[in-house]
Amino acid sequence: MRDNKADPSRLKAFRRGHVSEYIAALYMVAKGYRISAIRYRTKLGEIDIIARRGDLVVCVEVKARRDIDSAVFAVTGTAQNRIRAASELWLSRQPDAHRLSLRYDIVAVRPWRLPKHLVDAF
Repeated sequence: MRDNKADPSRLKAFRRGHVSEYIAALYMVAKGYRISAIRYRTKLGEIDIIARRGDLVVCVEVKARRDIDSAVFAVTGTAQNRIRAASELWLSRQPDAHRLSLRYDIVAVRPWRLPKHLVDAF
C-alpha cells in the first residue's frame, strides 16, 4: 500500500534542486549569459538551464553536490543523451537555429561556495 504523504527527504532534495538551479542561473547571468529557459521539459528529456550569449547556446546541467568530482560523475551517459535529445528539439524550434552553436556545460553548486562552471563538460 502506498503512503500519500510526501517523503520529507525527497521533498528536501526536490527543493534543494530547485534552489540550486536558480543559484546556477544567477551565476550564469553574472557571467554574461542570458537565460532562455529554466527546467525546459520535453518527452525526450529535461534541460536544467538553457542560456545564450550571442550565437552560442549553452545547455547546463546543474548538480548540487559537496564536491566537483561527484557533480561531474552524477551526469551519466543516459542523462547526457536525454539532454542532447531535448536540446536538439529546443534548437529545432528556434527561428535562428541555422546560426546557433550548442555547448553542454555542468554547474556544480556546492554548499557555502560559489558555483563551479565546467565549460564543454560533455
